Amino acid sequence: MRRVNIAGLVLSAALSALPVAALAQHPEAPPSGGTTVDLQGGDAWRKDPHMRQFYDTVVKAFAKGPSKVDAPALETASFAIFRDFAISKGMNPDAMQDHLKLIPRQMIQIAREDPAVLKDYDTFLDALFGPK
Repeated sequence: MRRVNIAGLVLSAALSALPVAALAQHPEAPPSGGTTVDLQGGDAWRKDPHMRQFYDTVVKAFAKGPSKVDAPALETASFAIFRDFAISKGMNPDAMQDHLKLIPRQMIQIAREDPAVLKDYDTFLDALFGPK
């Protein structure tokens, strides 16, 4: 009786069903001369006075302690800042507010878990955007 390697047959059948391109180990290298883009806007967001104003607003909201933060008031103040930011950049303020609507409560959560994120502006921005 002849022995059959079932696993080998299954693998062989599966591989033969794949297009040849799927067997390539590495994708083609991107064309040279490409540009790296920071989807967060790079230093533009970090240097914008509206982000400094947002930081000051969050710090003020935490002035009486993490458990006393008035989340709706922080949202209202933040949304006004986000709308002004959009207008200053020629963007739609409604769209910007919608885009950033979760940020105030996320910052409350982040700062409650790690109050050190409010120690200075750069640390705050790293918590907000990630390190640069």
